Amino acid sequence: MPIILKNKETLLFGDFEFKCVIGKSGTKKLKKEGDNSTPKGIFELQHIYYRKDRIQKPISNLKTIIIKKNMGWCDDPKSKHYNKLIKITKKIKVGYEKLYRKDHKYDLLIVIKYNYKKVFKNKGSAIFLHLTKNFFCTKGCIALKKNDFIILCKLIKRNTKIEIN
Repeated sequence: MPIILKNKETLLFGDFEFKCVIGKSGTKKLKKEGDNSTPKGIFELQHIYYRKDRIQKPISNLKTIIIKKNMGWCDDPKSKHYNKLIKITKKIKVGYEKLYRKDHKYDLLIVIKYNYKKVFKNKGSAIFLHLTKNFFCTKGCIALKKNDFIILCKLIKRNTKIEIN
């Protein structure tokens, strides 16, 4: 059973309906880096990343990974690490999305495997399910309230996919 993005503010999983928010530019089949759109398609989910200092380990069938201060997600199309988890060091000279943030957006996130197995430069990166407090549009991710996210984590299986229309 897939997670389905019904519209720009509703995520469905079985009998559960969650309020959500997506990219400012809506959904697009031909997504590009920086276009503020959420990619259309059916995608696998990777792991759950969480801030151990802010949230308990989520109950889930997905693998869980603790977010460390030096973790980032490369969003630099010029890098060989584009759309991959990276270790942030002083020597790093690529653009990235910091996972250990002051705000609470990434206290809990699931990587959506968009442009993931065979990575194409400028096609888009760092597409996550993550947290929101205010339902402001994202840069291309799908964001939910914390309590809904925790419920979703309990429901999904390792083979659960997300369908974005």
